[in-house]
Amino acid sequence: MSADGPTPQTLRRLMKEYEAIRSDLARDQQASSSSSSSSSSSATPGSRRAPSTPRASSQGAGSMHPDVLDLRPWDTDGEDLFEWYALINGPEGGSYAGGHFELSIQVPPTYPSKPPKISFKTKIFHPNVSFTTGEICLDLLSPTSWSPAWRLQSCLTAVLALLEDPEPDSPLNVDAAAVFRTGDMVAYRGMCKMYTLLYAAQGESS
Repeated sequence: MSADGPTPQTLRRLMKEYEAIRSDLARDQQASSSSSSSSSSSATPGSRRAPSTPRASSQGAGSMHPDVLDLRPWDTDGEDLFEWYALINGPEGGSYAGGHFELSIQVPPTYPSKPPKISFKTKIFHPNVSFTTGEICLDLLSPTSWSPAWRLQSCLTAVLALLEDPEPDSPLNVDAAAVFRTGDMVAYRGMCKMYTLLYAAQGESS
């Protein structure tokens, strides 16, 4: 943080976002539980159901993107609102399907005038994500393109969109960008899926 610390405006904004996020997640959990209970009651004896993933079956519930599985401050008491943890799901049918990716969000004391810094903690094969540091190259998160109207939830929605729509002209992973530029999407998706299985499959550590 800066020597002057966060402004009251920043603290109010973060607290408002935190409360909205908790409300969205609670509502989505309830919707997911109701859906699971309904499925359980209608299942026939001996039938097998796939285990549910948090929020995966709650598309459209609340304003949280359905592939954002978790978003909260690292401080479980919610007293430090400047270091956040996020968990996103690789979108179904995409290059990263089946993967769970952890991210770190650092909020500056001048937020929302300045953008947060978001990085992947889980390794991922993507042209715009550094394989070593997890740094993300995303226009929305640059000081010149950032708008104070964006929220942390909105940032994660943009990150999820970037997963399936890379910008190879601004690469942080030149190897991934090189494969993508060849136009051989079978090879590119194959590499994405291989790294997802290695680093982001459920039960794997990052």
